[in-house]
Amino acid sequence: MASSTTAVTTLNYILPPPDDSRPYTTINADPATGQRRHNWVDHEMPVQIEDVRGKEDQFTLDTAGFQFARHAVTHTRFADDAEIQKEYYPESVEIIKKMTGASRVVIFDHDIRRGRPRAAGTTPQRGKGAAMPHVDQTTRSAIARVHRHLPPADVPALLERRFQIINLMRPISHAALDRPLALCDFRSVDVEADLMPIALVYPDREGETYGVRYNPRHEWKYLRGMEPDEFILYKCFDSVQDGSVATLTPHTGIYDPTTPEGAPLRNSIELRALVFYD
Repeated sequence: MASSTTAVTTLNYILPPPDDSRPYTTINADPATGQRRHNWVDHEMPVQIEDVRGKEDQFTLDTAGFQFARHAVTHTRFADDAEIQKEYYPESVEIIKKMTGASRVVIFDHDIRRGRPRAAGTTPQRGKGAAMPHVDQTTRSAIARVHRHLPPADVPALLERRFQIINLMRPISHAALDRPLALCDFRSVDVEADLMPIALVYPDREGETYGVRYNPRHEWKYLRGMEPDEFILYKCFDSVQDGSVATLTPHTGIYDPTTPEGAPLRNSIELRALVFYD
């Protein structure tokens, strides 16, 4: 049976810097504030986010930009990076290949997200870790990732064919009722108008992501109470940009007001993979 749950929450969209300068954020937090420095303007807006449990098959990587699936893995500790790379990476590579038909998958990093209680006096909308829609890669930074993570001799041929950057997120240890991941259906996104390139400033280099402007047409979805044997694949980039497929997925963790009191904080792992096709 399809779910009818809809979460009403606040997303922190962005507006361009008032001085028309190039938007940027630092990867490292400012020691004085504990926050990353940035120059854009916050733009908080209320949105509705639909729980799609029971109709997951309506969303695929090439239509919506994301896809839900179920597949248990043998690695379940998620306590040691070397073990994760040795045991969980290969399992995930095979999952991605099976679901996409890709010939080569290179996982280039991962994040373990373990929820922390909100500080006293904060609210779900205004606590640290605000729900900020974003896309991890732009075309420029996606191409840079290929150069960064693949052997130089392989790069020219790989860039001539279709490639993608796809993230894989799954809960670990328990159901993810707290801070679920929400995704914006690509079919509701105006890529030219809604997305704003943001320089991501590292100490030794610069990357680039997309921030997201508010659009009332955005259709936000999530899968409430995901279990550890469930996962989401979602696109951050696709080199096919002729309008035939979804090319990316704005996404963010959200504060879900339907989360039961006392639900355990979300623990999850997110992989980022370069995905290549013959």
